[in-house]
Amino acid sequence: MVGAGTATGGPRRRLTSTRGSARTKEGWYGFCGHTWTTGSCPSPFALPRIDARGFPVRPTDGRPVDNLGRLIDALGLPVDAAGAPLLAPDGSVLPAAPRTRLCEDWVPERHGVETVTQGAWYRCCNHQIRKLSDCCSTSRVRINGDASLVGYCYPGRRVYCVMYVDTGVPC
Repeated sequence: MVGAGTATGGPRRRLTSTRGSARTKEGWYGFCGHTWTTGSCPSPFALPRIDARGFPVRPTDGRPVDNLGRLIDALGLPVDAAGAPLLAPDGSVLPAAPRTRLCEDWVPERHGVETVTQGAWYRCCNHQIRKLSDCCSTSRVRINGDASLVGYCYPGRRVYCVMYVDTGVPC
């Protein structure tokens, strides 16, 4: 959808919804009481929770998931909540699906920009420290179509999208 023009008079892309975050009436995105203007990185779930290495985990409990959002075991095979293998209709074990890092793998694949996790900030959330991570690129446009932010990433890079890690460290 085309929104208001930019300062130079050209059209500006405006997204009506951004996958991955709660959108407030002011048009900002947020989780755990913090709001920001950058949309979430692509993820199998609404919120882009990752582990310490950048791979997706289930937001409700931090268990590892594949790119389809299925729980997985240590070998990457899909399992149910009790840890039993998921079966196909013919009774065979379902094959593993890819499990890739959100920033370094999914964003470049889906959006065609090279990205790296660089910026980070912290806040207390549900009695533990939550690390909010910036996925940075050289793009001048963020995932949600607005001008990208400088100052949170290393020089020459700007914030493209955001993710988070629940550290388990009490606060």
